[in-house]
Amino acid sequence: MSKAKSSLLLFFKGAAMGAADVVPGVSGGTIAFISGIYEELLDSIRSVNLNALSVLKREGVGACWRHINGSFLLVLFSGILTSVFSLARLVSYALAEHPILVWSFFFGLIVASVIYIAQQLPTLKSPEILAMVLGTLCALAIGLSPPLQLTDGWMLVFLSGALAICAMILPGISGSFILVLIGMYPTVMQAVTEHNWPLLAVFALGCGCGLLLFARFLSWLLATYHSVTMSLLTGFLLGSLIVVWPWKEAVEIMIDDRGNEIVISHRLLTPGEFEALSGIDPQTLPAVGLMVFGIVLVLGLEYLGSRLRRRG
Repeated sequence: MSKAKSSLLLFFKGAAMGAADVVPGVSGGTIAFISGIYEELLDSIRSVNLNALSVLKREGVGACWRHINGSFLLVLFSGILTSVFSLARLVSYALAEHPILVWSFFFGLIVASVIYIAQQLPTLKSPEILAMVLGTLCALAIGLSPPLQLTDGWMLVFLSGALAICAMILPGISGSFILVLIGMYPTVMQAVTEHNWPLLAVFALGCGCGLLLFARFLSWLLATYHSVTMSLLTGFLLGSLIVVWPWKEAVEIMIDDRGNEIVISHRLLTPGEFEALSGIDPQTLPAVGLMVFGIVLVLGLEYLGSRLRRRG
């Protein structure tokens, strides 16, 4: 394959990762894994370190660029950013106008991610079971807690970026899903669509610091305690399903300093209960159809990726 074609293919892989991380449910790390660039991505991220600065001083810019696999990172992250900025407005609009259908699709995506990660577990012994239970309880605790909301705290934006970027190197959980859990998803999506550059700069700085700080640790964790780590992720995703359940009743609402309504707590409902309480069509059939479509889409992409890896 020519260099131009290889770069174009890598750009589209990055675009797929960006699209995945815009949607709460699919992991950009999973897309990297199934597209065959996961290990190169980890190695490239780990190479951005103090040793790279030494190479820069001794051998110049060109050698440093090759040391960190700069061309690979540049093309990949160009695809990611292009996808994020082109899809953010569409996702924000869909969430505002068709929340039941969108959250149903997200629900299916997360179910598929659970199935995918569970398939990677070779055994289910006591450590794996304990890790899965712990992950489930942690996600339930976060999902049932009042969501965090941005006021004037730039530190929260910075920390949100540092947490969300971990999804880049953890197959199975998306950065946008982490933002949903901590209540920052609408804020970041609004910043992207409105081009709020100061907020995005702080968020990007958090992403960069989080990526550099956690890449080595997460890589070591997966290599040393792979089964337990994957079990923890599976439990985390299982518990997270309550966050994206489409039919809910707002139990407590507050108004922030911008005049926006913020749901402090909610109760999960069946489609019938939702219709009776709200008078809104629960759209049960299309919602269930989108759940199934989300499951089929993710598992289908993973199956295709496994076939391509075997051929390669």
